[in-house]
Amino acid sequence: MITDKLIEKIKYTGNPSVVGLDTSAEYLPDYEKVKGNSSDMAKAVTEFNYAIIEKIKDVAPAVKVQIAYYEAMGINGMKAFADTCKAAREAGMIVIADAKRNDIGATAKQYANAFFGGGDFDCDFLTVNGYLGTDGIAPFLTADKGIFALVKTSNPSGGELQDMKLENGLTVYEQMAMLVEKWGADNIGASGYSRVGAVVGATYPEQAKRLRKLMPHTFFLIPGYGAQGGGADGAVAGFDEKNGGGIVNSSRGILCAYRQEKYKGMNFAEAAYAATVDMREDLTAALARR
Repeated sequence: MITDKLIEKIKYTGNPSVVGLDTSAEYLPDYEKVKGNSSDMAKAVTEFNYAIIEKIKDVAPAVKVQIAYYEAMGINGMKAFADTCKAAREAGMIVIADAKRNDIGATAKQYANAFFGGGDFDCDFLTVNGYLGTDGIAPFLTADKGIFALVKTSNPSGGELQDMKLENGLTVYEQMAMLVEKWGADNIGASGYSRVGAVVGATYPEQAKRLRKLMPHTFFLIPGYGAQGGGADGAVAGFDEKNGGGIVNSSRGILCAYRQEKYKGMNFAEAAYAATVDMREDLTAALARR
C-alpha cells in the first residue's frame, strides 16, 4: 500500500514534511538571465529542482510538485515537470503531483492514466477535487497509488463554500470528510491508513482536530505552513494520538530559503537543505508539545 510506504519514509527520515517543488522561474537565482524564454526557464527550473532533490533526498521523505508552475512555461515546462517527478522517484522519494484533477468518470479515468499509468507524469500520489462525487473518484483507485482529496483548504476564502451548513447539520467540508473516509474504507493498509487521503490546511487547526475524529483512517496532506501563515502547532493539530497520520508541506520557505537572512552565505541547495532540517525540528518540537 502506497500510504504505508510514505509512512515508512517519514519514519526513516524522522521528518513528517514534504518539500513543495512549486518552482516558479522567479525563484531562481539566475532568473534575469532566463526571463522571457520558456525553454531556458524550463531548463533552469529543472536543474534547480535536481540540485534540491539531490540535497534533501535523505532528510525529506517526499516532494510535492505543483503542476501549474510548469504548465505556465508551456510544453517545455511540462517536460520539466516530468523530469522533476522522475528524478525525485529515482532518488527514492515519494512524489505527490499537485494537480487537483477530476471530472466525470470517463474523463477522470484519463487523468488517472496520465498520472498513474506509468507514463511521463507518473507519480505516487495525486491531489484531486472530490466535489464531483464518487464516480469521479473511483477511476483513481484502480492502481496501487494514492490520492489526496480536497477537504478543508488553507486559503482564506475557502470557507465561503466549505464552511456552509447543510440540512444534516454538517458543514460542506465535514460532509466531504465523511465521503473521503468512505472512499478509503476498502483501501486501508497495514498502517491503518488508506490510500485515499485528505488535504487539510494548517491554517485551520481546530477544524483539523474535528476532521481527525471524522477520518480516523485518512492520511492528511497539510498545506499552509510557513509562507501561507500556518505555524508548526497548527500544522500538527490533525495528527493522530501517536503523532502520525499527516505530512506537512512547505514550498517557498524552502525553495527561497537562500534569500533569507538566516541562511545568508549558502547557495540555494544548501539553504534548502538547512531549511528542510529546520522544518523537521520545528515540527518535531510541536509534536512533543501536544
